[in-house]
Amino acid sequence: MKKILVVLLGFCCLQVAAQPRLSLTDAINTALKNSYDIQLAKNNLEIANTNNNIGIAGGLPTVTGTANDQEQITTINQAYTDASRDTKRSNVGANNLTVGVTGSMVLFNGWRVVATKKRLEELEKLNQQLLNAQIQNTIAGVMAKYYDVVRQQTYRQTIMQSIDLSKQRLDLIQVRKDVGLANNADLFQAQLDLNALVQSLQNQDLVIGQAKTDLQSLIFVQPDTTIILTDTVITIDPAISLDEIRAGIKNNPQLIAAGMQVNINELIERETAAQRYPTVRATTGYNFVSSKSAAGFSLLNQSYGPFLGLNVSVPIYNGGVFKRQQKVAEINTRNAAIARDNIYFDFENSAMRSYQAYINALQQLKTEQQNYDLSKQLVNIVLERFKQGVGTIVDVKLAQQTFENEGYRLVNLNYAAKAAEIELRRVSGKLAPQQ
Repeated sequence: MKKILVVLLGFCCLQVAAQPRLSLTDAINTALKNSYDIQLAKNNLEIANTNNNIGIAGGLPTVTGTANDQEQITTINQAYTDASRDTKRSNVGANNLTVGVTGSMVLFNGWRVVATKKRLEELEKLNQQLLNAQIQNTIAGVMAKYYDVVRQQTYRQTIMQSIDLSKQRLDLIQVRKDVGLANNADLFQAQLDLNALVQSLQNQDLVIGQAKTDLQSLIFVQPDTTIILTDTVITIDPAISLDEIRAGIKNNPQLIAAGMQVNINELIERETAAQRYPTVRATTGYNFVSSKSAAGFSLLNQSYGPFLGLNVSVPIYNGGVFKRQQKVAEINTRNAAIARDNIYFDFENSAMRSYQAYINALQQLKTEQQNYDLSKQLVNIVLERFKQGVGTIVDVKLAQQTFENEGYRLVNLNYAAKAAEIELRRVSGKLAPQQ
């Protein structure tokens, strides 16, 4: 029997050891590596980086090669003053060959090339900030869900302690009943209370399992994987300053990106306005033209050589399209500025609300920790009185309920303070894997 027990214990230990142990840092790093949203943001950044090129902006020359070779059969009917030179033939073969290389470059177009290049640079910076914002949001989401699992597991410990107390109470009542000092009603009530706690434990296990599934979904781990959290305590930074948080809002990548969007729209204004200016383009190249015919005025005609030209295009009137486009671009810039200011206002409100929740939770935690410690002492005292026959079963039950309620309030206050702290760090753009 002892050998079987040792084998079973060893098997259980191997199962526990085989389960992945997940720290908060591991969870965050896994999410950052596997997040689809972050991968999309990285791809958008790569696209913006690729487009940030003077050639895309139209500032580099374009070179085009052309070739055209045309064979044809014609009928020729030519008449001269000298009738002896008249020509009239059918099915005459002819060939026209044209080959050329043309280079073209914009010399001036209202500084549109400059504005476009700057816009492409701002777009790359914008996508970098959007990536940073997505990273911050991912970290915040993982931290909140990770500590939610810790919260639920901590409350499970409170239920387990209450179950141990109920078992002691049931055992005491059974002993007292055996000696005639208790009745079946007390025994049945104690058993019912214990069963209710066991059901609460089962429900809490369900809550923990679902919370872990949500966490695994955030870090892209298969939901059927059993994980063990290495962090079992919610630690809170008690020294966060509201002034520090409000000052850091300007460093929030989402707000920075909104400011860059304003700059981008202003550059679009410049690009649109440039359409109303003349465009000067230089062209150069080399052409070769050859025409052959079996009969007619000319049997062979060839021309070839380089060329250089200057083209000026001046927009005179197009129904006011450019003017209206510029007006729309100005409105879009104003909208971008409003969106930026709105984001800043929302962050200010979020920081204030989160800080109020943070301070309130910290203030309550001092008292709630005392209440929890007192409730544990109360349970021990009442249980000891019950052992001595002084206390009643009702006293023990009420003390247990107080202990459970205080444990629930304590862990929820810890989580509320941590959640507020995470939000404050996110809003100020200073969220890190470890706090």
